[in-house]
Amino acid sequence: MPITRRALLASPVLALAADPKPNIVLIMADDMGFADLSSYGATDIRTPHIDSIGKQGVRFTNAYCNAPECTPSRTALLTGRYQQRVGGLECALGVGNVGRYDEAIWLRERNQMGLPFEEVTIARMLRQAGYDTACSGKWHLGYTSDFAPNGHGFDEYFGILGGNADYYKHTEEDGTNVLYENGKPVQREGYLTDLIGRHAVAWLKKRTAKPFFLYVPFSSPHSPYQSNTVKEIPSGGYNRGSRKTYAEMVEIMDAQVGEILAQLDRMGAAKNTWVIFLSDNGGTNVGSNKPYRGFKSSVWEGGIRTACLMRWPGVFRPASETAQISLMFDITASIAAAAGVQPPKPLDGQNLIAQWKGEKPAQPRTVFWRYRRADNTRKAVRDGDWKLVNDNGAESLHHLGRDPREQNNLLAQEPAVAAGLRKKLAAWEQDVRAPRLKQFYATSGKTARQD
Repeated sequence: MPITRRALLASPVLALAADPKPNIVLIMADDMGFADLSSYGATDIRTPHIDSIGKQGVRFTNAYCNAPECTPSRTALLTGRYQQRVGGLECALGVGNVGRYDEAIWLRERNQMGLPFEEVTIARMLRQAGYDTACSGKWHLGYTSDFAPNGHGFDEYFGILGGNADYYKHTEEDGTNVLYENGKPVQREGYLTDLIGRHAVAWLKKRTAKPFFLYVPFSSPHSPYQSNTVKEIPSGGYNRGSRKTYAEMVEIMDAQVGEILAQLDRMGAAKNTWVIFLSDNGGTNVGSNKPYRGFKSSVWEGGIRTACLMRWPGVFRPASETAQISLMFDITASIAAAAGVQPPKPLDGQNLIAQWKGEKPAQPRTVFWRYRRADNTRKAVRDGDWKLVNDNGAESLHHLGRDPREQNNLLAQEPAVAAGLRKKLAAWEQDVRAPRLKQFYATSGKTARQD
């Protein structure tokens, strides 16, 4: 009998292939150093599955996180906008949803600490466009139901709500269980990275004809440093650990990425699926950010550069590279464009698919960072190859084309360049002031921070 169009569309795999909208699988590591993949120079860590994404697609040499810590980076990635526009999320949320600087503390006192539902995430945009959506992994954008993943456009959620957890007990430092599934605490046996990966694969197995968006923010290799060989948290505490254990954690994550990629193959979805891998910020001192200066929580290149790999068969050329300056929120804007979604708010990110494909040359960018914790304020602006850093008032100017390691301070030699960047940074800070902090500034007697 002849096969009709209706019969074709009734077949899940064929219908999936016939839908012009790509599936999206967005995978993120946590605190992984720039140089901690084999394809980025690691010699003591084997990451064949993650590396395969770049071998089958594009490898980034100029990719940045929007912040040097977890919560602000995730805010920018999901909203496509500078996290400063939200307010109170310029620093990782503390254990138990604690605010760590004045604006965040003020919001926490009013039970407003987290990503509010007024901010429209890429998951919500895609769900409204007909996508199935799921998040399997670390949330870190609010502990309470007012900020839960399911309210932000995810049909299903499984993972930890906070910033870290014992990989076997699934508890934070204070002993609280933070493993949740669709708004309810759950108990599961097993290593957290494996549980996250298995849930992602199980969700993929249930897909039918609709396009899908799967967000997999692993908590690995964030502390505590535990692996298959080190099951107890080191006696020195959550932030003590060895490079060897860290490497094992990355390799366990790589194995789970391999399982996700294999499932895409098994279900016949790989050809129409855009797979993205990156980290949320630079590595800590057990990670490697070589050749760059600095670590997590700094706005030096080592704190904000990320390894980034993408594959999308028929779109990105295998084994290609892009030097386009790209931030996390550019991924958001590009996903929206690929899915034919019109964001309800203007995005700060840009659709850079043409640059990543190599169809257009890399375009110049002016991009900004600001990080807050306690009394610390660290910020930076990059304009072309020039970068101005203000680390708690101490300024330095660097030309990244000639000095990617930020070793030579050219502030005295190039005062006009520094003045221009300083002016752009001040204008940006005015532009991204958060509406929900108006009352804070009115009642505290402070002005929108520009120090």
